[in-house]
Amino acid sequence: MSYLMRTSRLFIWFFLTGLSVTLVLGSGFYLYLRPGLPAAEQLFDIKLQTPLRIFSQDGKLIAEFGEKRRTPVTIEQVPERQLQAFLAAEDSRFYEHFGVDIKGLARAALELASTGHIQSGGSTITMQVAKNYFLSRDRTFIRKFNEILLALQIERELDKNTILELYLNKIYLGNRAYGIAAASQVYYNKPVSDLTLAQMAMLAGLPKAPSAFNPLANPSRALARRNWILGRMKELEMISQDDYEQAVNAELTATYNATETEVDADYVAEMARAEMVRRFGDNAYTDGYSVTLTVDSVKQQTATEALRHGLEAYDRRHGFRGAVGTIDIESLDANELATALRSYPRTGLLIPAVVLKTDDKNGTATLHARVLGPVTMTLDTMTWAQRYRTENLTGPTPKKPSDVLSPGDVVYVKALNNAAPQAADDGRAQPLTDVVQNVALYQVPRVEGALIALTAETGAIEALGGGYSFGQSKYNRAIQAKRQPGSTFKPFLYLNALESGFTPATLINDSPIVLEEKGQEIAWRPQNSSGQFYGPTRLREALYRSRNLVSIRLLRDLGIQPMLDYLKQLKVPTADMPSNLSLALGSGLLSPMELARGMAVIANGGYDVEPFLIRRIEDAQGTAVFNAPDVILCDSDCGNAVEIEKTGLQDTDNNGDTNDDFIVTELSDEPLESVVQAQARRMPRLADERSVYMLHSMMRDVIKLGTGRRANALNRDDLAGKTGTTNEQIDTWFAGFNYQQAVIAWVGFDQPAPLGRNEFGASTALPIWIDYMKVALDQTPSAQMPRPNGIVNVRINADTGKRARPGEEGVFELFREEDEPEVISAEDRGGLGTGDTDDISRQLF
Repeated sequence: MSYLMRTSRLFIWFFLTGLSVTLVLGSGFYLYLRPGLPAAEQLFDIKLQTPLRIFSQDGKLIAEFGEKRRTPVTIEQVPERQLQAFLAAEDSRFYEHFGVDIKGLARAALELASTGHIQSGGSTITMQVAKNYFLSRDRTFIRKFNEILLALQIERELDKNTILELYLNKIYLGNRAYGIAAASQVYYNKPVSDLTLAQMAMLAGLPKAPSAFNPLANPSRALARRNWILGRMKELEMISQDDYEQAVNAELTATYNATETEVDADYVAEMARAEMVRRFGDNAYTDGYSVTLTVDSVKQQTATEALRHGLEAYDRRHGFRGAVGTIDIESLDANELATALRSYPRTGLLIPAVVLKTDDKNGTATLHARVLGPVTMTLDTMTWAQRYRTENLTGPTPKKPSDVLSPGDVVYVKALNNAAPQAADDGRAQPLTDVVQNVALYQVPRVEGALIALTAETGAIEALGGGYSFGQSKYNRAIQAKRQPGSTFKPFLYLNALESGFTPATLINDSPIVLEEKGQEIAWRPQNSSGQFYGPTRLREALYRSRNLVSIRLLRDLGIQPMLDYLKQLKVPTADMPSNLSLALGSGLLSPMELARGMAVIANGGYDVEPFLIRRIEDAQGTAVFNAPDVILCDSDCGNAVEIEKTGLQDTDNNGDTNDDFIVTELSDEPLESVVQAQARRMPRLADERSVYMLHSMMRDVIKLGTGRRANALNRDDLAGKTGTTNEQIDTWFAGFNYQQAVIAWVGFDQPAPLGRNEFGASTALPIWIDYMKVALDQTPSAQMPRPNGIVNVRINADTGKRARPGEEGVFELFREEDEPEVISAEDRGGLGTGDTDDISRQLF
């Protein structure tokens, strides 16, 4: 036997031995690891971590919550060239191999042998799917072997397009973007279908190293990676030479694009987020729920803007408090100024800016504003900036810019077009050589407020504002603040009186009263806001003129405890109500939401109301897991009313009770996940409809003749309401409605303090209410409560409240049929008597 023959046999023996050992070891690894490998079918059951999305009732995005931004897509929704770009970058033989690319593994093995490290890994797209869905990212042999086994298993059970779709929806592409659709929005703010070839190649370069090849963090490396992928696509004949040259020469266009919300409703979004977390725990952030709220996008945006405008208007009336800080402008260039300004947060539409110079001769100031860059401001936008001294006192009107500003001052400004800036707030600045935009001087208000609009019949929240800026303060005053309602409490008192036999024509004496209580050294001497007294006054006039002394005497006649019992009947919280006559003037405590709910009961004719925010919840597949129950109003037959669980925010102020916490929705006792359509909520009558109808008429006079006259600017005949101002102007309100909606506005300081001697509900809260209602009521017909049976109109003497004699001047008044004033007898027609006084002394004194 020749030497060559013996050598060949020896090599064959070594090869077979090696092959056998490899097969034995591989089989051993397989038998050891196979029981712990998941089934490929589990890929169909895996939920991609998709953020929680909150929408208005008309489908506008309000907010998105969740660490990972992801929008799953089907492979049919991804352009072919985008698929080719990923294949060229990651796995050009994807449609040819069986899940494992032997060439790629061999290349990885050579890299390991030559460098001591695994560099490329040799992973196919199928192996990446196995790793991303089932395995850790540890670079170990065991993990790699598991990856190979899973890839083979996945290829046996799933088709190639399904595998590629799973890959495109799972991969991390930097900047919190998971999946191709999310990345397209993050980097280019458009759907995948609208990307250019250069942009497609840029995204395809990200999976290898999302940080290293990120076009925002490392543009040069990202450009090189993009061009390499384009070269691979040309080499693989996926694109033509012309396509390649055009794409390679394209500029980088990637910018960071945060999720663009379509409605400014942060307080509403937080309420919905809290309720979803209460129901689903942390899964709310990852399971892809879509929540449709009751708010209307136009009304909500209007509410946000009306509240901000009203608070700014109050703030400007009380003067300029000065710069919020200073910057040494002499030692900083444009970019350094922009960086320094980032220490001052943007608040709503207000943008921090540093004063560069003032020009008294031309009446202008030049500033450098965060985001906007160089801007100019004219004197006419600064004339309001009288120096603040106290809430009741300001300095003289500025005559020149230097009376207000000095170089280096940091102040807040607003673009004159009143639009939020769209430029990226990345610290980069425009050159100081060119002034690009005009702005007006503003300041962030210290005063706060709330606005709530409810559908009167159902309690659905149409709009809600919980403060000037959620970014400045997360405290939601609409549902968390407990404040004195002042005279907006009086409608509940007058409704009780009407149900107790009083009429709008009943006379009560508006005269001084002194009340002494045990333990009080100083007697209580309540007064009207004018400081004057007006004698016998009809209840109608007393309400629209907001006469305090009449309300106190009326409560004394009704009784304090009966009044508290009546509030309970109306489901107005009484835990923070006093048990004394100051109750008549609204000295108790209610949150704006509680007051809005009470006003909705009056607005809808006397039926119960439960405010709710969530209309519908859908899971990631679009299947409804909750629909808000329908609301049915019932007068007597409410026997089929469903017992429902009141679900709301959990003791948000840590005061030991949840009475003051907003009820987000009402559901049955079953878990939300199993409730698709709750039974209808039957809402019973809480107040007599004839009494409510008369109160509507009286409260319309508040707007026609009384303290709410500013609302006549809306030119509506269906509006009713009540102003409210507490002692020392600490809390100011306007609560108004028509038959379809109830809207309240509140203005005050978070830490109770006087707003100023000339500030009342009519000057602070009512303008906010009007600005909102101007839009909310646009193109809507008049909506007044239908007149119930048993109501009559009688012409009365305005001074006596009795039926007017023939030929005597009088006014028409509403009465229940049984309370209709007696017809004047023939004997009395020529005399001066007033008829039966019915204990007139009690009414007058």
